[in-house]
Amino acid sequence: MIHIVAALIPLLIGAVWYNEKVFGKVVMDANGEGKRGHPAVVYGGALVLGIVLSFTYKFLGDHHYAFQTFFRPDTEHGVGVDVASPFGIQLKELIDGYGTRFHSWTHGLAHSFMISFFVLLPVMAINDLFEGRSFKYFITVWGYWVLTIAAMYMLLAQWG
Repeated sequence: MIHIVAALIPLLIGAVWYNEKVFGKVVMDANGEGKRGHPAVVYGGALVLGIVLSFTYKFLGDHHYAFQTFFRPDTEHGVGVDVASPFGIQLKELIDGYGTRFHSWTHGLAHSFMISFFVLLPVMAINDLFEGRSFKYFITVWGYWVLTIAAMYMLLAQWG
C-alpha cells in the first residue's frame, strides 16, 4: 500500500511543478508543441513506473533489507552467510542491533540526495548535453526529480 502512495508523489508534485505558472513554461518552450499521448496512457504509465521507482528504496536505502540478503539459504554460489559461523553470528548481532535504526525520513532524504547527485545528475546531464537542451531546462527537470525522489524516499524510509 505504501508503494502506491509513494507512486502518486511524482504525479502530485508534477501537477504543481509543471504547471504553466510554476516551471511548465520552461519545459513547453524547450519541447515546442510536440505530440501528446493519450491521458490514460500517460498517467497510467506514470503510476506504474512510479510503483517501480518506489521499490528502488528497498535496494538503495534500506540497510536492514540489504543485510537480510546475506542470510539467504543458498550458500552454494558464494552468496549467503552461514548463521552458525562466527562471522554469521557477529553479522546477525550487528543487523539486529542496528538494522532498523535508520528507518526515518532523514535517512530517506540522505539517500535521495546521494542518488540525485551521483546518479540522476550525470545521467540527465549527459542526455541533455547530447540533445542540446538548455541549462535552464536541465535544472528544471532535474530539480523536479530531486524533490520527487526526496519526497518518495522520506515517505518510504519513515513508513515503508
